[in-house]
Amino acid sequence: MNSHVGMSQKIDQQVDALAAVGVESARVYSDKLSGTSTRQQRPGLAALLDYAREGDAIVVVGIDRLGRNAAEVMTTIRDLGERGIVLRSLREGIDTSNATGRMVAGVLASLAELELELGRERRSASREARRARGQSVGRPKALDTSKMALAQRSTRAVNRRARLPPRLV
Repeated sequence: MNSHVGMSQKIDQQVDALAAVGVESARVYSDKLSGTSTRQQRPGLAALLDYAREGDAIVVVGIDRLGRNAAEVMTTIRDLGERGIVLRSLREGIDTSNATGRMVAGVLASLAELELELGRERRSASREARRARGQSVGRPKALDTSKMALAQRSTRAVNRRARLPPRLV
């Protein structure tokens, strides 16, 4: 049985954890993308899924490495199961070679998605509360009005010296 790996971010820690359980470094697949990256935007995961064959085991540090939300993770786990590929997650101690492992993977993925959704709801409620109080929402402006005016004057002065047309700032 071959072992393969799907990972993202914090790569050194993850590679060390995988090496500790016997995964060969040549069989480590990785993506360094944002948390909002979709499965289609992850060439490392795509290469891993293309490489894995029936009877193989894919080892991941955590099931969250397989997708951005529970639906994506569960779709990947289901697809792997249908192809006869086992998933082993080190962090959660999951092994999908048995029914209990598949059930636990589903519950953990659902809890992870719930936490993401609750976080979104909290951030949205916080934004609305700040708006209701007349407070600013989002990142503070880098320049106050006096610094912005100075930057605009400086730009116009440079443009005049260089004989460039004025720009809208």
